[in-house]
Amino acid sequence: MMRFSTRAIHLGEEPEKPTGAVVPPIYQVSTFRQSELGVEGEYVYARTSNPTRTALEKNLAALEEAQYGLAFASGMAAESTALLSLLHKDDHVVAVEDLYGGTRRLFDRIMQNFGLHFSYAEGTNLEGLEAAFKPETRMLCIESPTNPLLKVIDIAACAKIAHEHEALLVVDNTFMSPYLQQPLKLDADVVIHSTTKYLGGHSDLIGGAVILNDTTLHEKLRFAQNAVGAVPGPLDCWLVLRGTKTLAVRMDRHCSNAEKIAHFLAEHKKVASVIYPGLPSHPQHQLARGQMNGFGGMVSFHPKGDLESCKKLFNRLKIFTVAESLGGVEHCSQHKRGL
Repeated sequence: MMRFSTRAIHLGEEPEKPTGAVVPPIYQVSTFRQSELGVEGEYVYARTSNPTRTALEKNLAALEEAQYGLAFASGMAAESTALLSLLHKDDHVVAVEDLYGGTRRLFDRIMQNFGLHFSYAEGTNLEGLEAAFKPETRMLCIESPTNPLLKVIDIAACAKIAHEHEALLVVDNTFMSPYLQQPLKLDADVVIHSTTKYLGGHSDLIGGAVILNDTTLHEKLRFAQNAVGAVPGPLDCWLVLRGTKTLAVRMDRHCSNAEKIAHFLAEHKKVASVIYPGLPSHPQHQLARGQMNGFGGMVSFHPKGDLESCKKLFNRLKIFTVAESLGGVEHCSQHKRGL
């Protein structure tokens, strides 16, 4: 059995034929020659498939120890294509309340226009979460840890609830990456990533991925991937492949740095509270210890003082850049008002 880092470096990235290139080339091409009229080879048109994207999809599946991986142009493209293609008019979706803002916008302002219905519930309250289910519920969508309050959701328990109601469990695993958490092993049905973040790791690409084991679901999603066309270009695929090679090393350092910062903030007189799954004070600390292989690189905290003092704090930062996103080698910080 290959270790994680070995899979990350080698699976999906075998030396290319016929040149023997060790790193998969960037196949910057839109169409492929057919051997004869009416006989299609593995590659026909780059929206359908591209060798660089194939290498990435195999690699991402290997990282989650899954059967199938599908790459998309962004994390939101992965969500919208995957979710829309698996649901029908009047279907109902339950989602955790503390959900990434982009996902909530997608649900409430776009997908509702297609006749889908959504309910939100506190993810750490399993009874309340199950109470949100209806006879027409077809999907439970969660993040763990959540964005940005870092609530740790019991994935295995959510899978049990979803399956008892004949619904799918979809888990956004962006904050943890496959190195720190593998939801499919906890009975999740579909895993979604923004490859922009830890998988890419260098703040120089936008991408998304859907990873799963079920062959029937994979065939539906592969069809939707081609039909909708929200696929990444070969350069972006190549950049993610470059990033996954060092994922394990980077995640170890992310965890180490985040833990140090969390402990520093927890002892600071101008900090009201710190939210980090690695701190014993975190409400789901024990769950995190059992469900994850590390506590991640994200730290949230509530500073003391008013909004103006908070702005002064951010404006004095030197090593941390005030910027959107996460998962790169740079340190980024953001202020979320009212949380």
